[in-house]
Amino acid sequence: MTQPQALTSAAAPDAIGPYSQAVVSGDLIFCSGQLGLDPASGELVGPTAAEQADRALANLAAVLAEASLSLADVVKTTVFVLDLADFAAVNAVYGERFDGPVKPARSTVQVAGLPKGGRVEIEAVARRTV
Repeated sequence: MTQPQALTSAAAPDAIGPYSQAVVSGDLIFCSGQLGLDPASGELVGPTAAEQADRALANLAAVLAEASLSLADVVKTTVFVLDLADFAAVNAVYGERFDGPVKPARSTVQVAGLPKGGRVEIEAVARRTV
């Protein structure tokens, strides 16, 4: 069995702590939570949950691309929102990005706070198919 390997993408924001953007373990890719940060500036892309969710999903896609995967390979997500009142707006963006016939399993949780004042953070698990 091979050892887990870190996966890093320059097209996604750098990790803001002592963790990897993603870890590859066998056929599974565990992506750390992504905020709606612009990869170049490291700042939030906008004030709304929808804007931040869209960028967070783009960041996840960039990380997955380093493993030659896409959002279509995601099997599970966890969405952290600052306010469940933003659920409908986040859900609309999420539905646009995950538009295939099989949507990932998902949990959505309201949290007391997110790094950098973010409104949304999304983590994912993807599976490489042979």
